[in-house]
Formats: sequence, C-alpha cells, structure tokens
Amino acid sequence: MLGEYRISGRRAAEIAASVERGVGSGDLPPGHVLPPMRELAARLEVNPNTVAAAYRTLRERGVIETAGRRGSRVRPAPASTSRGSLRIEAPPGVRDLGEGNPDPELLPDLGPALAAAAAADAADHGLYGQAAVVEEFAAHARAALDADGVPAGPVAVTSGALDAIERVLAAHLRPGDAVAVEDPGWGSVLDLVPALGLRAVPVGVDDFGPLPAEVERALRAGARALVVTDRAQNPTGASLDAERARELRAVLGRHPDVLLIEDDHGHAIVDLPLHPLAGVTAHWAFIRSAAKAYGPDLRVATLTGDAVTVDRVTGRQRLGPGWVSRLLQRAVLHLWTSDAVDTRAVSRSYGDRRDALIHALAERGVSARGRSGMNVWVPVSDETGAVARLLHAGWAAAPGARFRLETPQGVRLTVSPLSAADIGPLADAVAAAAGPARPVSYG
Repeated sequence: MLGEYRISGRRAAEIAASVERGVGSGDLPPGHVLPPMRELAARLEVNPNTVAAAYRTLRERGVIETAGRRGSRVRPAPASTSRGSLRIEAPPGVRDLGEGNPDPELLPDLGPALAAAAAADAADHGLYGQAAVVEEFAAHARAALDADGVPAGPVAVTSGALDAIERVLAAHLRPGDAVAVEDPGWGSVLDLVPALGLRAVPVGVDDFGPLPAEVERALRAGARALVVTDRAQNPTGASLDAERARELRAVLGRHPDVLLIEDDHGHAIVDLPLHPLAGVTAHWAFIRSAAKAYGPDLRVATLTGDAVTVDRVTGRQRLGPGWVSRLLQRAVLHLWTSDAVDTRAVSRSYGDRRDALIHALAERGVSARGRSGMNVWVPVSDETGAVARLLHAGWAAAPGARFRLETPQGVRLTVSPLSAADIGPLADAVAAAAGPARPVSYG
C-alpha cells in the first residue's frame, strides 16, 4: 500500500519522476512494494505499457527492483556515506595504523621516472588522436601478465584499480544485478557495488581467498559477477594458492556466464606466486594497480580481459576522460624497466613486521590473520570498544565496519609504520583491547 503518497503522471517519464520524488522524500522507503502495473495504469488512466516503461526506467536507474511475482519494490538506498569515512583521526601523539598506506621508505624515488617521461614527451608530444595506451607500456605489461599465466587479452589503462572495477561492472551489469564480494573485503568495492545500483552478496574469506562453497552458493543464487583479490587481500592478507585456485576455477567452470574480476592487489609487494582464475568464464578482467608498490598518487592500473570486456571499457572511457595520462604511463614504464622496486625486499620487509605482530599477538592469546601484504586483521568481540581502547593506548586502528558485511567484528592494523620496537607495546595494547569491555560498577 502507498499510504498517503500518490504516484502521479500521464507519461512514463512523469510517472518515473513521481516515484523518484517519493523515494527521495522518504514517503516510499526502501522495501516498499509498488502497485502492480495494471493497477497503477487504471488508477492513472494510462496504458499499462506506459507504466511498464516507467518501471523499466526506474529499474535501469537502480531505484526499484523487480522480483517476479513478488512485484516491484523500492531498492535499498545506495551508500551515501563511504566506508572510508568510518576512520579514526589520529590525534597528536597517537600512531596511525588505520590509513592503509605503504611505507614511504619502500616507495621509489619518482624523480628519475618523471624526468624520463617528460623527455619522452618532449620527443613525441602527447596530443589528441594518439593511442590511449603507450605502445611500450602495453608490451611490457602484457609480457609480465604472460609470465604470470594470465590469459591473452588486450591491454587498457585505468585510473587505479577501483576505476577499472567500476568500468567493468558497468560494462556488463544492470541495476539490480547481484555481485559476489569478499567479506571482509575492500571497503571501496563494498561501497561501489550499491552505488552502481547493484546488490552485494557476501562471500567468506580465509587465508587462501574466497571459500569455494560460498562462491558456489552465491553464484547458484544468481550473482552475475564475482570480485576476487588474488594476493595481499585487504584487509585480511589472503592470497590464492594453487589448490584454492583450482577449486575456484572448478566452481567458475560450472557458471561460465559469470563475470570474473580479479584484483592483483599485491603486485610488486608480494613475492608469493600468482594463481590467476581467468580463462574459465566467457567474460573476465584482470587488474594491476601501481599504487601499493610505486605510490598511491600514481593513478595508473593495467587492465586486461576478454576482447568484448576491454572494448566496452575503452569505448566508454573515450566518452569520459579519454585516456589516462601518457606521461604517467611512461613514468610507470620507467619504474618497471629500471627495477625501481625490489619485490623480494619489499615483501620481506612487510612480512617481517606482519609475522612479528601476529606471533606477538598469539603469545598473548589473540588470534590474527595476515598471510601477505601490509595488513593484519584481528577479530574482536566489541569493535567500537576495541578501537576506543586502542586509541586511548596511543594506537589508531581501522574499524572493521569499513570492510565487512556479515563477517564478525574485527579491526585492521597496517604494519607499514611499525618498527621492531613497536611490536611488543602494540601487541600488549591489542591484547588488552580485543576482549570484552570490563564491566563498570557504580556505587
């Protein structure tokens, strides 16, 4: 029932606008069932096809969803506040382990790379009409992908991994479609999915990636896409091994129409071997960002995939930003070809800090996860209380709410700022904060 709100309009656009006004004002709240098309058509004295067109427009905009005989209902509102806002500001004197930044000491000097890019541009100015991807960049990226067993496919460049994921999802899915996502997982993806009018289906993760049984369940339930982090998963550090990759490829093989998106989050900071899943489904995308190894301000990610997916992404890209700066592409190319990052050394540096923290926590009776990368995930009984107690002890952690849908509570600690001397005091603070809050009695 519509209560006091009356949908109005004579044309499809007017009817759709009326519903959107009701949704925006809160008179038609999430989950509210809209009247059947013929009933509304009779009420408005219009052709049922007009109402059908209005409902179709609303579905395409992600305002409503249709569930067969259960009718059409208002969709849950997209996240208007990003999970990134669920952060703890570290006041003076508090060590910040919540931002998720790489260790600046492990990032390369960008000066030579930018100078080389500027010199190349001086010889061949970047102008309109040139190829969107620098030829040498594409060749080097493709050779590296070949060496890691990523199936053949054209190379595109996007402004970071999240830009690539958004473009790939938009190229294949429509509002209302379901997307299987890691839980806990990258908060930006958990924000992006509902912002596109899509529905997130959580899939549990252990140290070796998404759990095959939960992926199977999600795909059987109708998820049209799966987003997987291959290495150094944020926030748990999970990385696919050969066995888990075989299991997931078997699941995907039973659902060949599913769109697979892989994010190689640990590229160049993790020396664990890559075990790609691509090649089992008809449509797939594989993404590598320069952010973690070379610097977050280098908004450059390599994207490859099946020809249809890459063509759709680049076609839409041409109608927006056009291309990612060829200067930045040449700078990243110089970083690659000059071996500016020693992956083994970087991986060992993060691994030593990560393993030391996990071991110290275990000695204090606290379990934690962090197989690879720069993050450690610590399950806690009271997330809000744990974050507050850590802050009081001088440590700012990232609340688990930024990264989870249905998984139990936790906090994420980024080891990048830590020294060996920090491990013991931090472990003491986490052990004190991880349990239930002590009851307080008032006399």
